[in-house]
Amino acid sequence: MKPKILINPGLMAATIVGVIGIRAVPVPPWGQMSIAQAQESSPSTELTESVIKRKLAEASRLAQQLLELLQQRKYSEAIPLLERVLEIEQQLLGEEHPDVAESLDNLGLLYSIQGRYQEAEPLLQQALDLRKRLLGEEHPDVAASLNNLAGLYYRQGRYQEAEPLFQQALDLRKRLLGEEHPDVATSLNNLAQLYSSQGRYQEAEPLLQQALDLRKRLLGEQHPHVATSLNNLGGLYEKQGRYQEAEPLYRQALDLWKRLLGEEHPHVASSLHNLAFLYSS
Repeated sequence: MKPKILINPGLMAATIVGVIGIRAVPVPPWGQMSIAQAQESSPSTELTESVIKRKLAEASRLAQQLLELLQQRKYSEAIPLLERVLEIEQQLLGEEHPDVAESLDNLGLLYSIQGRYQEAEPLLQQALDLRKRLLGEEHPDVAASLNNLAGLYYRQGRYQEAEPLFQQALDLRKRLLGEEHPDVATSLNNLAQLYSSQGRYQEAEPLLQQALDLRKRLLGEQHPHVATSLNNLGGLYEKQGRYQEAEPLYRQALDLWKRLLGEEHPHVASSLHNLAFLYSS
């Protein structure tokens, strides 16, 4: 057994913080879209007003169900719903639309969580290519796609492919969002985890410390992402045999997760596992 480390590969809302991270799929603005707008956006001239109205209502209902399933971490149940949302978006908006790229990206992440890597990779790559084409190279959503594709490579142990993408995402976020932004902290964390997995501890430590400090400053001491950073820095110390430094960080992470997420949350189990492993070392 080894300590469990958390990585947040996506540009994620804090509502859902998984072991590998997934943001809540945003509810698309179907309710605000008029039928005339949908007809104008649709690549198909065969869609009647009644068909468009029905599809808008279905997409809105599915999006609400998706949020509930993701909050409950029922990812396998969420996948077919998101597949249907993507299908409706493609019918109403066409293949070349930012909302389609968003759904491709989210679907790729859900496949990745399920370990369906061969299905995830082309979707994440499509989302990246589409965002670059529609939004330009210098856009936060492009950084998110770079980060998410890198996260897929990381989970497969494809570190040489993951590193330049994580680095590009970090550089882009710093440029576009500034040094003081939660997404910059996420990128610092992810690049550090990559270094740690390769035994590059001296490179990983300052990045993890920066991510922790940044999250405390931006999100406050009582935030799940702060617990994630405490856990990950503790894991780095444990890998180096620095057990006395690791233990208080693991304990702080455990206490935070219990308080913020509840005793039954998977992160609490991971944290207990980490402490048990530490004590057995």
